[in-house]
Amino acid sequence: MTGKTTIVLENIFSRKSVRNFTGEVVTKACLLALLKAGMAAPSARNRQPLAFVAVTERGLLEALGTGLPYTKMLFRAGACIVVCGDSKVDLQQGAMDLWYQDASAATENILLAAEGMELGAVWSALYPYPERENHVRKLLKLPPDVSPFSIVPIGHPTGQDLPKDKFRAEKIHWETW
Repeated sequence: MTGKTTIVLENIFSRKSVRNFTGEVVTKACLLALLKAGMAAPSARNRQPLAFVAVTERGLLEALGTGLPYTKMLFRAGACIVVCGDSKVDLQQGAMDLWYQDASAATENILLAAEGMELGAVWSALYPYPERENHVRKLLKLPPDVSPFSIVPIGHPTGQDLPKDKFRAEKIHWETW
């Protein structure tokens, strides 16, 4: 393996779901880098049906955290990114129902980029939970053709959250089941 490969794999294996933040601000430059990473994700038929909302305003972060069951870490996060699907994007050619796969890839890219930047982040699902989607839609004033998919709280980690070894050899099948 090359040095570059080793660095990429180390970043993947180091990634963790960070729920404990210092409360320190996340800079706009860091958020722009994370957004760029999200937009670099693969997209079915390269239709790129995604839009993103970056939130740094403390009151809005707390309002989001109040109405979502698994995002109380927003009270200490420095920011969050909401990954959304935009139904105005023409998804013909067999990509009609694949926007959520694109959103998943974008969310993972954001998580990996945050790890590489020594920030903490965690994926919290909004889609397919209408009550969560509606809460976010209302607070962020999303247009009707935009569907919130995930919310990624981002911040400076306290160091409490550690990576988990999720490798399980028994889940691998070679050639056939």
